[in-house]
This record gives sequence, C-alpha cells and structure tokens, in this order.
Amino acid sequence: MNHSIIKLESLLKKHNMEAAIISKKSNIRYFSGFTSEDGILLILLEARYLITDFRYIEQAELQCPDFQIIDAAGPKTAPFINETLTSSGIKKVWFEDNSTSFRSFSNYKDTLQEGIQLIPDKDIISSLRIIKSPDEVNCIREAAALSDKGFFHILDYIRPGISEQDLALELEFFLRKNGSEGLAFPIIAASGENGSLPHAEPSSRKLKNGEFLTFDFGSKVSAYCSDMTRTVSLGEPDDQLREIYEVTLQAQLNAMDVLGPGKSGVEVDKQARDYIHSKAYGEYFGHGLGHGVGLDVHEAPALSPRGDIVLEPGMVVSCEPGIYLPGKGGVRIEDLVVITDKGFENLVSSPKELIQL
Repeated sequence: MNHSIIKLESLLKKHNMEAAIISKKSNIRYFSGFTSEDGILLILLEARYLITDFRYIEQAELQCPDFQIIDAAGPKTAPFINETLTSSGIKKVWFEDNSTSFRSFSNYKDTLQEGIQLIPDKDIISSLRIIKSPDEVNCIREAAALSDKGFFHILDYIRPGISEQDLALELEFFLRKNGSEGLAFPIIAASGENGSLPHAEPSSRKLKNGEFLTFDFGSKVSAYCSDMTRTVSLGEPDDQLREIYEVTLQAQLNAMDVLGPGKSGVEVDKQARDYIHSKAYGEYFGHGLGHGVGLDVHEAPALSPRGDIVLEPGMVVSCEPGIYLPGKGGVRIEDLVVITDKGFENLVSSPKELIQL
C-alpha cells in the first residue's frame, strides 16, 4: 500500500481539489518511487499516471507498480493531461508553482479545455514530506553515520600544501566507495580567507598553517540526504579565529538547549542569533540557523527569523550557526537532528570541540 499517495489523496479532498500535476523531482520520488529525472505525475482521486518517455518506460514499470505508465513526454504531455482531465470531468487541478517551468505552465494553459482551473499549490503538496516516517529517519541516520566516517577519514589527509579540490575529491571518493549513492550537494571545502564564503566552491588554493578549514557535506542513502559541517584548524589559530569558533559553538549549544517539539523555527534561531549579536559578531551571521533535510537537502521547516513552522516529532532539521569575516576566514558548525517527543536525537556524532591538526 502506497501510504504517501493515500496522504496526497486525502489532502486533495481536504482542499476540494480533484487532481494534481506533480513536477518537483523529490515529490515524484516520494509519491511514486521513480528515480529518473524525467517524469511528471498526474494524480486523480481514482487514477494515477506517471508520464515519461521511451527511455524510462521499463524502469518506471519496475519502480512504480501503483501507476499507469504513459509514454507522453515533451509536447505530448499537455494533450494527454487535457484528455485525461476532460474525460474525467475534472475542473480543479493543483500544480506545483515552485517547480513548474513557465514553458510547461504556458503549454497547460494553451492546451487545457476551457473551464479547467490550474491552481497553484503553494508548497502544500511538499508539506506532506515534512514529518518523516521511521523508515525515512533510518535512511537519514544511515547517511549521517556515513558522513561521520567520511569526516574522520578526511582528517588524515589534511596538511599544509594540499588543495581544497584534492580534499573534496578524496572525501567524495570515500563516501561513494562506502555506500553513498552520491552527494547530497557539492562538497564545500573552504580554507583560510575562503572560509568567509558560506557556500565556497573547492579551489586550487593550498592549505597553510594557522588557518581554519571548513567542510560542509552530505551523503545520500535511498535518496535521503544528510548534512553536516565542521571547521578544523591547521596548527594554532590566532586569538580572533579561536574566539569566533568558541562563539559559534556556544551559539549552537544555546539553540540546541531549546530545540524540540513545540518550538518555532523563529524561537530556536533567536537563541543562536542573540548570542552571536551579544559578542559583536551579529553582522557576520547572515543566514538562517537551519533547515529541513530529507529527499531534498534544503526543505521545510526553516530555523530562521521567518521560520514560523512549529517543530513536531519526526521533523529532521539542521542547526548550523556560522561567523564569516571577509578576508580572514570563517566558522560553521552543523549538526543534523530528528525531533522527538521529548527533544531531539542528534544524528551527527563527530566532535565539535576545535580540532587542531
């Protein structure tokens, strides 16, 4: 029994919708099990279709036994949807406005019979994924454990003279060799002044003594992501680098003191943000404290000044304060937790005290 589809059908009824066009890749995977990048779901209350092209028909038939597989990709998609909706007398259809391209939307508008309403779902469909099942949490837990192993592995390779790119390649190779389906996102390996760039790309820059190195990376198990960040020091850091490390760590600990069910993302974010502000580094912490993690590495709920969703058991979120000093370097410390009835379980076990290599 496909419980995710049952939840979607209940959601359609609750909002007086008769059908949904699913285009977001992670939602396609969630509702159907289809792993290809090329597909669209058409969900009616009484029927389910996966639309793809010839290359993926056999794969879809194997992966999606609850769906009728339709070879109608590209210019044939909108006519098929129109014919199906018209023959079923359907008038109200959700589409995913945050993932439907303008071209696809225009094709639907030009093709669908007059009277069929395309109604933006405003991420309501994706909200079904916000609370993870025990099986989903186990996948994320396994991915996080693999990332922990990767962190300890890469510590043995860190030395002055090695490049960020070489470290990122070694870490990716280890993760894939040890069971990761791929990367949750491109690895961040940022040393020295590059550490002030929150999403720096690994460069040919070679590491030097006395500077920080930040790794941000994640594994994937059964399509579910993990996410962790650690900052280490090559040798003895100067006083300011040590200070921003200690401030960042304490900010994270303060946030995790209140992290748990019943707290909003705003409340948790405020604990870290207020502490960093109190230490005069507020202007150097410019991103949200955390985000949901699942089939997407960035999804709801948000821990941020705008994160009004209240945390519930089964939600998986990151907690990652950072301080970034232009021209100097930066620190970020990130754990991944699953909210429980009484608080949270930290899925990341790598040490957070400053490691000097």
